[in-house]
Amino acid sequence: MSQHTPNELTEIFKRDHDLISKLKQTDAHYAKLADEYHEVNRAVHRHETEAETLSDEHAEALKKQRLGLLDEITAIVTRARAEA
Repeated sequence: MSQHTPNELTEIFKRDHDLISKLKQTDAHYAKLADEYHEVNRAVHRHETEAETLSDEHAEALKKQRLGLLDEITAIVTRARAEA
């Protein structure tokens, strides 16, 4: 049984599934950001589900990093959506 990880990009951008798949294949910068977001999001999720213990400071830093990555990713998706 797989555990649901909240805040996945495919969940956040449900209506843009095809677009984010295309970006992952054609935009190296987007792909790097998406991979980094995925890693950070998983770390936050492991902390929130108590599978991994982090200091409060480290957890907050990861959440801020995740938010910054999401802002960049959202800008790329929004721009690509407008160009489509």
